[in-house]
Amino acid sequence: MTRVAIIGAGAAGCFCGAQLLSRGARVTLFEAGAKPLAKVAITGGGRCNLSNTFAGIRSLGEAYPRGERVMQRALKAFSQEDACRWFSSHGVPVTVQPDACVFPVSQDARDVVRALLDACKGADFRLRHRVQSIQRCPVGAGHDKSVIPDLIGYLVDGEPFDAVVVTTGGAPQGLPFLKALDLEMVPPVPSLFTFNLTEPRLRELMGLVVTASLAIPGTAFRSEGPLLITHWGLSCPATLRLSSYAARYLAENQYKAPLLINWLNLKENQMREQLSTFAKEHAQQRVTSARTSLPARLWGYLAARAGLREDLRWAELGSKGLNRLTATLTADEYRISGKCKFRDEFVTAGGVALGNLHLSTLESKAHPGLFFAGEVLDIDAITGGFNLQAAWSTGFVAAQNIRV
Repeated sequence: MTRVAIIGAGAAGCFCGAQLLSRGARVTLFEAGAKPLAKVAITGGGRCNLSNTFAGIRSLGEAYPRGERVMQRALKAFSQEDACRWFSSHGVPVTVQPDACVFPVSQDARDVVRALLDACKGADFRLRHRVQSIQRCPVGAGHDKSVIPDLIGYLVDGEPFDAVVVTTGGAPQGLPFLKALDLEMVPPVPSLFTFNLTEPRLRELMGLVVTASLAIPGTAFRSEGPLLITHWGLSCPATLRLSSYAARYLAENQYKAPLLINWLNLKENQMREQLSTFAKEHAQQRVTSARTSLPARLWGYLAARAGLREDLRWAELGSKGLNRLTATLTADEYRISGKCKFRDEFVTAGGVALGNLHLSTLESKAHPGLFFAGEVLDIDAITGGFNLQAAWSTGFVAAQNIRV
């Protein structure tokens, strides 16, 4: 019986283990923490956004800033539809929200955890076991060298296995147990975080939500979606997406950068035209009390930020006032002064460089029988269930390419 060591009992590790067990392998899962699937249990605020329909995603690069090519292959092997079918068939029916996010019908991450653990029955879980070393040995564990003379095996902390799958997740502290294997690593940096802003008057509007677009001027980094003003700065999907796209850039700049907010997600000419029309139709109304699609408190703040008097009427706005208001609504500039961790969740950009691997199998080019899956790879995604889908898909690919 083929013996497989999986290092990391998170989403990718347990899903990979379930696939291997269903094919008759003997699986041992090493986990440094006290519980398997600890991060899955809290993801999505405890509701577990386990996948996404990919509706509205024009190219995979929009969802996966790093790892697009691998995910193209992995999703063909195990798609978002496959993930929904798998969980439904394992007692976790799913539902799709209007924003294309997939959740359990129960809205309870514990159901996802239970399904994965049930599928991993028969595996040997080694909890509170932080692996110290992986070494190659000349023949696979339990095999007669005279029958399969070139089969490579591995010693995990001295214990023999035929194959190893590394699924440790994001590893800011690095992966010292891989050091002897001389793999190329991409330095990990945080991804999916909220922004601290220096503007105190904006933070006083905490709790307001709008649909807006964000950009870092002088770069190609852009995002759009719901935007929440908080007591520390900005949160919600628009912020988290931009933090994902610009993860390495922001890390290199110590999480300090200019930020442009387009409050209505309109082009400058569209905004100017709408404001001109509104001014004609409401000439005698005060600009600061106008009924717009923005919350009243935010509109008043932005009008003041554009330098408009509180008693100014639309008829008095003039071309200069119109230009200032247009600029404020479409390119309102702030300063990112730091990052905030997104609740108890954490995603990293970086990890095992994809150039180490055969992209269609996720097996190491230099070390046959050594596979990688999940966030330990230099693959990460925006918020919305894409990171967990990457865990399911890459875990499946690794499992399917291990000889059992």
